[in-house]
Amino acid sequence: MSYKIVVDSCCELPEEYQNDSRFERVPLGLEVGDWRIQDDENFDQKEFLRKVAECPICPKSSCPSPERYRTSYEGEAEHVYVVTLSANLSGSHNSALLGKSLFEEKYGRDAKKIHVIDSRSASCGETQIAMKAMELEEQGLPFEEIVRKLEAFRDEMDTWFVLNNLETLRKNGRLTGVKALVASTLNIKPVMGATPEGTIIQLGQAVGLKKALIRMAGMVAEKVKNPQEKYLMISHCNNPEKAEWVRSMIMEQVSFAGSFILNTAGISSMYANDGGIIITA
Repeated sequence: MSYKIVVDSCCELPEEYQNDSRFERVPLGLEVGDWRIQDDENFDQKEFLRKVAECPICPKSSCPSPERYRTSYEGEAEHVYVVTLSANLSGSHNSALLGKSLFEEKYGRDAKKIHVIDSRSASCGETQIAMKAMELEEQGLPFEEIVRKLEAFRDEMDTWFVLNNLETLRKNGRLTGVKALVASTLNIKPVMGATPEGTIIQLGQAVGLKKALIRMAGMVAEKVKNPQEKYLMISHCNNPEKAEWVRSMIMEQVSFAGSFILNTAGISSMYANDGGIIITA
């Protein structure tokens, strides 16, 4: 069966898959003051971070329309897997579901098989699920079995992140599940994660970015399940040296099937801010 994997633009695909016809990224919108762009292949991270630093107004994002998602389901692929940002963080998931309804209204429920999966994560968490969908399809498994395996894989996946700056998440209401945050003036960096439902929680903290990254690496090594069957994925916002350092720390303790280091796209850059590190496994 032919297949297609649709992701929203918070997903960072490895370079070798960015022009792969099996994948399509549906862009979210980005807004920094009066400057508005689409989070697509033309995204310039350096320019974006500069504008964010210069603008007194907190950057914002907008999710794709249901119609934009509907068009991404068209084409020859008989199986379509759609991976979105956590439904607790963005309206992208709901738009993808509405897009599926629009597609079925136009072409009928039997036109093709479409499954929309809430990553309950973001960034490289979406990448993990998208890559797993490709792996399972290449094994020739039935659609329904792939859906079951994808849901189980998602439920076992964990997300961790350490950011230099949590202000964008806070001001855009993405930290509602976090009851208390330490004062940034003390240089205390929280180690953050996600609940099974995909909301953000604080897992720990350390003084300074370096110690927070060390603590996060330890958490990954301690908690990951069946690492030999998984990839370690690290997304960073303009911080390749620290991303490599964190990978080395983790790989010294745990044997993964492999690893990827990815540079954040637009939406992830907006929330991670300059220097942020995100890990999924």
